[in-house]
Amino acid sequence: MSTNKNKTALRARRHTLARLSAIALGALALSMGSAPAQAQQAKVLRIGYQKAANTLVLLKAHGALEKRLQPLGVEVKWAEFAAGPQLLEALNVGSVDFGYVGEAPPVFAQAAGADFVYTAYEIPTPDAEGLLVPKNSPIKSVAELKGKKVAFNKGSDVHWLVVALLKKAGLQYSDIQPVYLAPADARAAFEKGAIDAWAIWDPFQAAAEKQVGARRLASGVGAVSHHQFFLSARPFAAANPQVEKILLDEITREGEWVRTHTAQAAAQLAPIQGLDADIIETGLKRYAHVYKPVDAQVLAEQQKIADTFYELKLIPKPLKVSDAVLK
Repeated sequence: MSTNKNKTALRARRHTLARLSAIALGALALSMGSAPAQAQQAKVLRIGYQKAANTLVLLKAHGALEKRLQPLGVEVKWAEFAAGPQLLEALNVGSVDFGYVGEAPPVFAQAAGADFVYTAYEIPTPDAEGLLVPKNSPIKSVAELKGKKVAFNKGSDVHWLVVALLKKAGLQYSDIQPVYLAPADARAAFEKGAIDAWAIWDPFQAAAEKQVGARRLASGVGAVSHHQFFLSARPFAAANPQVEKILLDEITREGEWVRTHTAQAAAQLAPIQGLDADIIETGLKRYAHVYKPVDAQVLAEQQKIADTFYELKLIPKPLKVSDAVLK
């Protein structure tokens, strides 16, 4: 009898720990009062974003989405995440309904069993990420990174950038020493000389170039497409097509505004992102801000990433990327 009680207590403790892990993702405020799966039309749209996700940051600041959804009785709540992998962890546990990430995080998330769908994507922006070395570094080419320490956020779009650049240079992934660091920690290690190179996206890339004289060893041009994706929790997308349409309409509208008001957008983003407007403007110009519905071609490119990551044993099983599409 006592054995059964112990088992019940253990299961309860595990359940409690799982809930606390979800809270630690930083999305408690969004998850309160709502279940992970949406069985009916939502009254709350929970959006996960990164500080570098310019379009969503501006959409939040301008408040246009809230005005569009108010007649439907839908409230918008926002949660900020350090990078795509963390955001998708939150989506996986049901703390957010929608988010914007790079091309690699969805592959890792799908491999982990996350129930999401690709909703839309930004057309290629390969110049918006790069591989940086200190200004006085003797390293002049990617091929010279053999045996060197290369930092990047594990599971993020620059993870794929590193893999692709190494292959292009005739190196294997095993030829380098990967150092998995989030952007802020990687910047600190970069400035201290603790790493030899750093793969990063804008505006952090532009900030390192302008503030500490970082030199771009290579950009994504000619190596990766660097698509950005809007992803939705599958239950939310299935139950809320009208909300999703309005959301994508407003994102498209915001993207058009950024393209035609780049300097103004940079000025508005400066206090939010904590960077000088000229740095942000440089980064904005490297993104396209043009969004399209997911199609077969972009899914085929995602499949290539998934296949490569499986071959490198970076994900535990082969994936069919097209399974992550709302039928």
